[in-house]
Parts: sequence; C-alpha cells; structure tokens
Amino acid sequence: MNLMDVRDGSARMVFPPPDVRVVVFDVVGTLVEPSPSVADAYQQAAERHGVASDRNLIQQRFKAAWQRQEMIDAAATPAFATNCEREARRWAAIVEDVFEAAPACGAIFADLWEHFGRADAWQPLERGRDLVRASLDAGLTVALASNFDERLLPIAARLEPLSWAQHVFASSEIGWRKPAPEFFRWIERRLGCVPAELLLVGDDPDLDLAAARRAGWQVLGV
Repeated sequence: MNLMDVRDGSARMVFPPPDVRVVVFDVVGTLVEPSPSVADAYQQAAERHGVASDRNLIQQRFKAAWQRQEMIDAAATPAFATNCEREARRWAAIVEDVFEAAPACGAIFADLWEHFGRADAWQPLERGRDLVRASLDAGLTVALASNFDERLLPIAARLEPLSWAQHVFASSEIGWRKPAPEFFRWIERRLGCVPAELLLVGDDPDLDLAAARRAGWQVLGV
C-alpha cells in the first residue's frame, strides 16, 4: 500500500488512514474549481444578453444568494431534501437575485446552466488530483459525492481526476443535500460500507467535514 503524509488542519495524518475502504471526495473546491471564476462567468453571460454588471457586485450578490438558498433548504420539511427540479430552481433563483430579476434572467440562467455543465468550465486542483491518485494507488475505491445535479455525470466522465472515480453521486440523485444525515446513509447503503470504512475528503467545514463526522465517517479537510 502506498501511503502519503498529509496535513489536516494543524495535525498530520497518514493518507489513506487504516480501515478505510472507500475514499469519498467532494467535487467543487476539493477536486475542481470553476474556470473562469463564477463571477467572471456570470458577468460574461450577462453581457452576452445585454445586461451590464460589475464583477465585484456579482461576487457579493452571488454569496448572499447562495446563502439564502441554503437557508431555504435548511428550513424546508424535510430539511435539505432535493431533486433535479429543486436544483434547477435553486440556480434560477440565484441568477435572479444576482441580476435583480432583470428581464434577461431566464436567458442568462439557461446560458449559465449549459456553461457549468461542460467539462471545460472546470479546472482540476493539484492537491485533489494527488489525493485521488494516492487513494487508487492504495487499492481503495474512489467515489465522488457532491451537492450537484445531473450535470455532474457527463462532467465527471470527461475531466480528470473526476473520471478516475468508480462511483459518482450527485445530491439530485441521492434526494438529499449535504449536510443531511440521509445523504451519508444513502451512500453507505449504495457502497455496502459501515461509516468507519468511509473517508470524506472535502473543503467545506460544515457541509463536508462536520456533517461527515456526525455521520461517523472519517474526514480530511483540504
């Protein structure tokens, strides 16, 4: 088994840790990032549809709109339940908030939905690539598990290191978004693993790391 030393916060750990059967990677912010950035992509889409916009203002409004949608999901009954329709509505609402319901919002949303569904809209992160390779070299199964929708599957099929994973799970397929405990239970059933056999690698302290710890998984923050 090939092992590598990694740093998780202030502590060092051997990766992958013992007893792990499957390494489950978050996707956005862990393995890939948008290229161009979200703010740049939104600005370019708006300009294509005749809407002038400021990049810094887009960035501020996007963050607020994203948080607003997370609060809506948290307050829903049941909390953080989702499906393909909900994910499309989420992004349509974010676009409307960012551009203050401009008449062209529908066209901008359609443009951005198609854009972020393409593999060439994303670029790999080197550390994530190294961790996926180390997992495979150690003989472990690699899975992707993301708060994404059906667009993730064609992206993962075309973009390394996502294409190296044996399993790809999107929240719209699972029916739950992180941090819902049902998200993690669903993956356990699908993989036939108990919680301690699963390692979640992610970048979000709450949606990834804290939620996975509560589910009994091992975690590694990046």
